[in-house]
Amino acid sequence: MITLYGIKNCDTVKKARNWLDLHGIEYRFHDFREEGLEEAAVAAWLAELGWEQLVNKRSTSWKALAARDRETMDEQSALQAIMAQPTLIKRPLLDTGHQRFSGFSAANYQKIFNQHTL
Repeated sequence: MITLYGIKNCDTVKKARNWLDLHGIEYRFHDFREEGLEEAAVAAWLAELGWEQLVNKRSTSWKALAARDRETMDEQSALQAIMAQPTLIKRPLLDTGHQRFSGFSAANYQKIFNQHTL
């Protein structure tokens, strides 16, 4: 089962959902602001993607962190920060069931769905 993680009012998440809908791809949308996040899932995403790929350094949540926290960020501190402020995640996070991808571009989604038999 494909799951798209994000927040419903995010423009990039809206673009990803629209792309999936237009291409007839079934998915479940998980709004982590409303439904929360499981720490074990976030830890697995960090292990797979690394914090630099999972954390959105352009977000207001990132900019709101203390400079010291940004400078010393690693997987463990990223896990704690994301659990406290889920909007640190680069949105959307696409889970194909086999692999996870952060962010959205139509070209990347086309490659992802051409590679995987879902």
